[in-house]
Amino acid sequence: MLPLFISHVASAQTTQSITNPTSVLSIFLSLLVVVGVIFALAYIMRRFNVTAMGSNHMKVVASMVAGTKEKIMVIQVGDEQHLIGVTSHNISHLSKLDKNLDVPVKGKAGSNQDAFKQKLVAAMAGKLNPQTDTKQKDN
Repeated sequence: MLPLFISHVASAQTTQSITNPTSVLSIFLSLLVVVGVIFALAYIMRRFNVTAMGSNHMKVVASMVAGTKEKIMVIQVGDEQHLIGVTSHNISHLSKLDKNLDVPVKGKAGSNQDAFKQKLVAAMAGKLNPQTDTKQKDN
């Protein structure tokens, strides 16, 4: 009779361990960490536009924001470049470009960095010294 009583008490203790406040807190925090990692990965994928790499026949050459949810983009399809308007509900073909824009080469690290550096210096010069910005506008 005593072994049956001990086994019943042992099984009761294992079921009560899940109701222990520290174990419930541990399970809840683990769940929050997993959900947080999922949301962080989704944010990173959206932020850096991580998509399935398809063929090299279509690519975005240039993009400009025209409004809160509107963009104007130049896409290259084969050897032709097209100007399109993109909204949250519609994509419109605006025109075919007669002269193709230069496509930046991804292998050249210096060209993109130099262009960014020049834009940053120009923006900072205008913010730090507003007289420089007005002189450039007068010319």
